Amino acid sequence: MERPPLAKRLKRFLRYVLIRGVLLLLQPLPLGVARALGARLGALAYTLAGGERRKALKSLAVAFPEKSDAERQAVARAAFRHLGAAALEVACTGALDRGLERLVAWPEEDRRVLETALARGRGVVFVSGHVGNWELLARRVARAGYPSQSIAKETTDPRLTELVGRFRERGGVRSIWRGQEGAARAMLRALRSGEILGILIDQDTRVQSLFVPFFGQLAATPRAAADLAIRTGAAVVTGFCHRVEGGYRLSMEEVPVPQADDRETAALELTAALSARIEAAIRRTPEQWVWMHQRWKTRPSPAAPSPLPEAAPAPAR
Repeated sequence: MERPPLAKRLKRFLRYVLIRGVLLLLQPLPLGVARALGARLGALAYTLAGGERRKALKSLAVAFPEKSDAERQAVARAAFRHLGAAALEVACTGALDRGLERLVAWPEEDRRVLETALARGRGVVFVSGHVGNWELLARRVARAGYPSQSIAKETTDPRLTELVGRFRERGGVRSIWRGQEGAARAMLRALRSGEILGILIDQDTRVQSLFVPFFGQLAATPRAAADLAIRTGAAVVTGFCHRVEGGYRLSMEEVPVPQADDRETAALELTAALSARIEAAIRRTPEQWVWMHQRWKTRPSPAAPSPLPEAAPAPAR
C-alpha cells in the first residue's frame, strides 16, 4: 500500500494526539457532566459546522417532506446535541462501566428475544443502525455475558483503529475489521460458534449492497447481514438503544429469514425487512439518528435488478 504524503501523516498524528488527550481529560468526569458538556458541544457544532448542518437538513427534507423547515431545523439541532452527548458519555468509560446496568435498561421481554435466538445454536446476526447509542447497545449485551463480536470499518489511521478496538474489547466486544485478512472467515466462525455478530447497515458505504426502500427512497444498503444469515442459518435479531428519560432502553425483535426460491431474492427481501426496522426505530426518535450522513448518495444504475416494492412499516414498539 502506498504511504500517505507527509502532510497527511502529520495531520493524522495530530488528530490522534488530540483525541487521546481529550479522552484522558474526560475520564474522571461524572456521566451527567459529560452528557451536558457533549450536548453543548453538539449545539455549537450545529452552529459552526455549516456543511454538516446543510447535509442533515437535506437528508431530513428527503425523509420528512411533510415537515416545515422550522421543524426539520429543530430535529437537526437536537440530533447534533444528542450525538455530542452520546459521544462524551461513551468517552467516560470508568463511570460508564460502573453504572452501565442502571444507565441502559434491558427489559426482560427483549432479553428473551435474544436468548431464544441464541438457544438454536447457530449464532445470531444482530442488526442495528446508528440510532440512539449503538456503542452502548453492544457494550450492554456483551457485559451481560453474551459472547459478541462486531463488524467494523477501519479508520484511516491504524492508531485510531487500535484505540477504538481497545475501547470495545474492554467492554467485551471483539471487533472484526472489514479490511483485515480473513475477516469473512472470522464472521462465519463466530456464527458457527453460536456467538452474536453485530453489524450496522444504515449507511451508504463501499461494500456490496442492495437497493431497498428507506424513507420512501431507494438506498444502497449493505447486504452482508442477509447473506450471512442465509448462508449459515443463523437467527436474525434487530436491536436498538434509544435515549429515554434517565438513560437508555434496549429493544429487540427477531426478523424471520425469507424462504425464497433463490438466495438473491431472499437476500433482497431480508435486507428490505431489516431496513424497514431501522426506519421504524428512527421514526420513533428522529433526533437520535445521524442525519448528516448522505444516505441516498449512491443511485441504482439503469441495468440494476428491479428492487422490491416499498416494505410495509415495521410495527411500533
